[in-house]
Amino acid sequence: MTLKKMTADMKTVSAFLFCTFITINAFAADNFELPASKGNINFPHKKHQEMLKDCIKCHEHGPGKIAGLDQKWAHKVCRGCHAEMNKGPQKCSECHQGVN
Repeated sequence: MTLKKMTADMKTVSAFLFCTFITINAFAADNFELPASKGNINFPHKKHQEMLKDCIKCHEHGPGKIAGLDQKWAHKVCRGCHAEMNKGPQKCSECHQGVN
């Protein structure tokens, strides 16, 4: 394989990955509800996308569903990020609907 062919292949792959990333972001939900035993959580996905600008902070394995998303993960990652940035909900009732 020539260097010219390898460069062309790399450009094609890069263009495909870029288009995939743009497409996924364009069709990602603005808001969605996460079921939780303490009360469902309304998650403003688009707001997080616009604020963080880095999907890897939550989607460490790439776009799509978050592998291992459960209470332990959310409390560690979400609450940890909110505490670190001193922004966003950190109390139970601020995320979970119906919790006083």
